[in-house]
Amino acid sequence: MPTIKTLIPTILTLTLLTAACLANAPSTPNLDATVEARMAATIAAIPTPTPTPHPTPMSRPSPTPFQVTTFTSVSAGGGHTCGVKTNGSAVCWGNDEDRQATPPSGNFTSVSAGGFHTCGVKTNGSAVCWGNDDYGQATPPAGAFASVNAGFAHTCGVKTNGSAVCWGSGESELYGQATPPYSAFTSVSAGGLHTCGVKTNSSVVCWGNDESWQATPPSGAFASVSAGAWHTCGVKTNRSVVCWGEDENGRATPPSGAFASVSAGGFHTCGLKTDRYVVCWGSDEYGQATPPSGTFTSVSAGIAHTCGLKTNGSIVCWGLDGDGRSTPPK
Repeated sequence: MPTIKTLIPTILTLTLLTAACLANAPSTPNLDATVEARMAATIAAIPTPTPTPHPTPMSRPSPTPFQVTTFTSVSAGGGHTCGVKTNGSAVCWGNDEDRQATPPSGNFTSVSAGGFHTCGVKTNGSAVCWGNDDYGQATPPAGAFASVNAGFAHTCGVKTNGSAVCWGSGESELYGQATPPYSAFTSVSAGGLHTCGVKTNSSVVCWGNDESWQATPPSGAFASVSAGAWHTCGVKTNRSVVCWGEDENGRATPPSGAFASVSAGGFHTCGLKTDRYVVCWGSDEYGQATPPSGTFTSVSAGIAHTCGLKTNGSIVCWGLDGDGRSTPPK
C-alpha cells in the first residue's frame, strides 16, 4: 500500500494542479456592466431629498477601533490550520474536505491539526476530534487528557496520570506507531508513521516506522520533542536543538543557539529561539522556511506551511497557501 512518503507529494501536487486549473478555468459571463448599469439607474431614480436645516451640530459616535483576533495557541497540519482563541473557542482555516477545519463548539485548552483530522483537549480534560476518521484517528478514548497531538493518520495523547495512549492508523498501523510503551510521559508527538515522547526522566523514546532512523533518538535530557514526516527534532535541557532521521534539504541539521521550542514539519523544521525570534531550516520551496520578522511565543510547522503565534496574540503564517491554510482570520 502507498506510504506517507508517496502520499504527501501527491497531495501537494494535486493541490497545486487544482489551483492552476481554477486559475485557467473559462471565465463566467461578465455581469458587472449590467449590474452597474442597473445600480446607476436605480440611484438616478431616487428623488433628491429636501435639505433639512440642523440648528445645532449633530454629535457622531467615535469610530470603533479595529479589533485583532487574538489566540493562545496555533497548530499547522497537512492542508489546514487550527488555533485556540483567547475566549477558549477553537477556529480552523484551510482545507475542509473532511470537515477537519470545522471544530465543534466549546472551550479548549489546546488543539492539534493532523493530516486530515484535528484533535483538541477541552477545558474539562476530555479529548475530542473531528475530520477524517478512516483509520480511527478521530475517535479518541475516554479519560482526562493533559495534551493530544495529531499525526498524519494517528493521534496520541498524554493522560493526566502521565500515561501515553494512541489511536488510529487502522491497517497501516504496521509499524506500531499507535502502540506506545508503558511509561510515564510529559509529552508525546505523533508524526507521519512514527511517534516520539519525552518521559518524566527527560529521556526521549520513539516507536513506529524507523526506515530513516526517525525513531532512533539520541541519548540525553530533553525538554520537548517534535515528530515530523520522516525526521524528528527535540530541544535538550541545555536549550540546544538536535534532530535525527531524514536530512534531505537539511531539515535535520539545526542551527546553533538557544531554543525555547522546535516543530518538525513535512520537509522543513522551525524553532523558537529564547530571544523569541523564529528560525527555520530545510526545504523552502513554498517559503515555509522563511519566517517573518517579529517576536513569537510559539511556532508550528505543517507539511508545506508554517504558522506562529506572535507576542501580541495574533497569528501569522507563511508558505503554501492552498485552500487558505496560511491565511488566518483577522
